[in-house]
Amino acid sequence: MEKEIVFNHRSVLLDECIEGLSIKPNGIYVDGTAGGGGHSFHIASALGDGGRLIAIDRDAAAIEAAGRRLAPFGDKVTLVRSNFSEVGEVCAELGIKKIDGILMDLGVSSYQLDTPERGFSYNADSPLDMRMDNRNPLDASVVVNTYSEEKLREIIYGYGEEKFGGKIAAEIVRARSAKPIESTGELVDIIKRAMPAAAKQGGHHPAKRTFQAIRIEVNGELDAITPAIKSAVNLLSEGGRIAIITFHSLEDRIVKQSYASLAQGCTCPRSFPVCVCGNKPKVKIITRKPVLPSETELEENPRSRSAKLRVAEKI
Repeated sequence: MEKEIVFNHRSVLLDECIEGLSIKPNGIYVDGTAGGGGHSFHIASALGDGGRLIAIDRDAAAIEAAGRRLAPFGDKVTLVRSNFSEVGEVCAELGIKKIDGILMDLGVSSYQLDTPERGFSYNADSPLDMRMDNRNPLDASVVVNTYSEEKLREIIYGYGEEKFGGKIAAEIVRARSAKPIESTGELVDIIKRAMPAAAKQGGHHPAKRTFQAIRIEVNGELDAITPAIKSAVNLLSEGGRIAIITFHSLEDRIVKQSYASLAQGCTCPRSFPVCVCGNKPKVKIITRKPVLPSETELEENPRSRSAKLRVAEKI
């Protein structure tokens, strides 16, 4: 009998997201990262008979789990397996020209972290994978075993903000020259060997930043954010909201800068007497500072600690 996929994922900043989206009962909404359907369930619950939710995720396991969670809403909810960066194409295929709100919960899900065979976790020994979409030919094994030392250093330092990225890249290349690196456990040992003893004491797990970096590379996570925001804002009706949850500074910086760019309007030099670019602001920023988890949420769900929510509204 096939094992049922269970998402034990707590929806981060749930109340804040629902408030930020300012849901209209008859509106059309998109959850670009449906996961197990947590946020989607509450969005759908706020919709009336004329409302509709499009729940998108690129992870087949997420779509299966969300399908069960959202089944009570019937055809009010449409599930689509796709990347949130393709929200424009998804809506076009469904005949949807405008939406009233979109939520994106970036990063890796608790289910992905807690399922050892997915290869996301540095706390379990499993095959190197880390793909959110198993149709993707690029997995962690390819990155670790075929990327040049220079490219590995660039990824680990840039995406993981790991100051020992150079040492770790060199140790990976040295280790794989003897035999291919096949498991997360092997990679963790290599990372630990590369780091000074003092850097392994207390704080984060020594492999946390490197695993984050490889995961981002495998899934193209940062590259997808800006196109997704632009597509989403183009789809929004006037007064529609975009709400994005990030989990590390690289994601948050991109979201903040994207919002600021869309809110800016005229880009002419200040010395110009009149505007010649013709650019108009597309959004107003609702959250000047990111919304953070409450103390209660932090106690109930420690994984929410790094979460930040930013909301903007179409004008």
